Amino acid sequence: LDPSLDMWDLSSSLISLWINRFYIYMGLAFGISLWICVQIVIKKQGFATILAEAVTSLDLPVAIINLKEYDPDDHLVEEVTSKNVCIFLVATYTDGRPTESAEWFCKWLEEASSDFRFGKTYLKGMRYAVFGLGNSAYASYFNKVGKNVDKWLWMLGAHRVMTRGEGDCDVGRSKHGSIEADFRVWKTKFIYQLQALCKGGKKKSCGGNCKKGKCESNQHGSEETEPRPHTPDELHPRDTEEEEPCESSSEEEFGTEDRQGLNSVVDVEDLGKIMDRVKKEKKEKEQQEEKTSLFRNTGKNEDGERRAMITPALREALTKQENYDKPRRGGCYKHTFYGIESHRCMETTPSLACANKCVFCWRHHTNPVGTEWRWKMDQPEMILKEAIENHQNMIKQFKGVPGVQAGRFEEGMAVKHCALSLVGEPIMYPEINRFLKLLHHCKISSFLVTNAQFPMEIRNLKPVTQLYVSVDASTKDSLKKIDRPLFKDFWQRFLDSLKALAAKQQRTVYRLTLVKAWNVDELQAYAQLVSLGNPDFIEVKGVTYCGESSASSLTMANVPWHEEVVRFVRELAELIPDYEIACEHEHSNCLLIAHKKFKVDGEWWTWIDYSRFQELVQEYEDSGGSKTFGAKDYMSKTPHWALFGASERGFDPKDTRYQRKNRSKDISGC
Repeated sequence: LDPSLDMWDLSSSLISLWINRFYIYMGLAFGISLWICVQIVIKKQGFATILAEAVTSLDLPVAIINLKEYDPDDHLVEEVTSKNVCIFLVATYTDGRPTESAEWFCKWLEEASSDFRFGKTYLKGMRYAVFGLGNSAYASYFNKVGKNVDKWLWMLGAHRVMTRGEGDCDVGRSKHGSIEADFRVWKTKFIYQLQALCKGGKKKSCGGNCKKGKCESNQHGSEETEPRPHTPDELHPRDTEEEEPCESSSEEEFGTEDRQGLNSVVDVEDLGKIMDRVKKEKKEKEQQEEKTSLFRNTGKNEDGERRAMITPALREALTKQENYDKPRRGGCYKHTFYGIESHRCMETTPSLACANKCVFCWRHHTNPVGTEWRWKMDQPEMILKEAIENHQNMIKQFKGVPGVQAGRFEEGMAVKHCALSLVGEPIMYPEINRFLKLLHHCKISSFLVTNAQFPMEIRNLKPVTQLYVSVDASTKDSLKKIDRPLFKDFWQRFLDSLKALAAKQQRTVYRLTLVKAWNVDELQAYAQLVSLGNPDFIEVKGVTYCGESSASSLTMANVPWHEEVVRFVRELAELIPDYEIACEHEHSNCLLIAHKKFKVDGEWWTWIDYSRFQELVQEYEDSGGSKTFGAKDYMSKTPHWALFGASERGFDPKDTRYQRKNRSKDISGC
């Protein structure tokens, strides 16, 4: 990047090429090796790869380095004289900690920045920029690692070539609609900055003593300097200052004030002005966030797709339905356990938002997150109407398909069941009780799943056909690791939710998702949680692998074999004397433990009498809630083929099963 170098002969060219390497340091999640890092980054629009390609287009060499394999003690000081530009892409993980691949680098940098033996000029001459990846839903930890790396490098005397960039995974709060868009905006600014450096427009480094708008480094070095090219408006938000092609030492979180603070104090008469400015900025930020929260989800993202909580695109993509019309490959476990008609089951949600970021979430955390409802609300009548319409439209696509049974095709047009378990936290929806009432009025049974973070909402919930609580872990540490909740008091909320479940009179279910090497060794703790909520049923299912994601380290290795799930269930059942294993669905890698009250005269009654439920819930509504009913009032006998130990392993013999030609084990689930 130094144009003064003599590059007439081949040898000097090669030397210059080596000296002027352009580095991108990567500290993203799960970076065990460079190859794995690159694979994971590709899933997130390939941040490092995209940046490397953009730099390469300027005929500059690039090296992508995994921080896990980089020893700062030996090599970082070399960047002082190498004339490199070092770009750090770092992510913030649980509790504001760096990812495993960047852990040692951050630890070393923090210690060096506060060690007097290194001094304030240890990295003087090193040029760098930082782009942090985080999620603003975790407000106190948002991009903490990126901020720290930026600060520590600056404290050691290194010079920024541009202001730190921040990518936000929360689509509702991201400045540009997504973390990918945040990165694109920052990358465009950085490339312009890099071009300015390459042209030799050397700027005076800002000393931090200039008045706003009169920085000496903002003046053109010569009249021959080319004017700045125009860029799209969206790349320069009005609320941010334009980037300058200089090595600025000012920063929002630290910078001039921090550096001056090392050697001086603020005058008392200036404190009032500072406090007034801080309060004003804080109020403006809160107003902007409130406006963003209210309207952002009804707008469009960078790809032009609407992000409203309930939209036609969402319903078509997410109100999913199994290919029930086609010859069965294994069926649905809900049919085996509870007798639902799968082809008449509509799966949807009134709320995309969730208060957790579970490692096994099939949405890969593209949905909004939050601890309270902050979005424009669609009315329950509209949600139900359009959900049913899209369910029917999906079924119509199978008309004329070979193998489709005419009887089932016609039945499927009339929705009989609704699984509120698609994504997000449906109980967050402010009108959830009205929505449930509408379902029951249409003679549609309700299966609602909650993530055990809203105990008050569980207590206030009106009767549902079956209420699930996701019990993804049995200890505070493992729950934090697997669910990654937003609430700081998540464990108490979890326990209170289980207690609230115990007070419900209708059918209740614990849903346990087994993640190998994460939560399969906590049997005793699980047994204690069962006594806390006294559920009617316990579903134990092996996690379903939903593809590679930069938001999770989950792989196929974390999916337990069916034999391992069976062994776990057997051991758990021995610890809870009031329960027994009732049903099995091998294809879904799932088993059902039921309370013995559903075993009448030696026979299991885990199925649901849906007609009877509709009668009971209507009587409940007509009486104003005074005429209550319990789970045993609408139970139905379980067929033999659905029981644990049956040769069918949970597959309905009325259907034709198609076996794989390859008889190898299948651990994917359904």
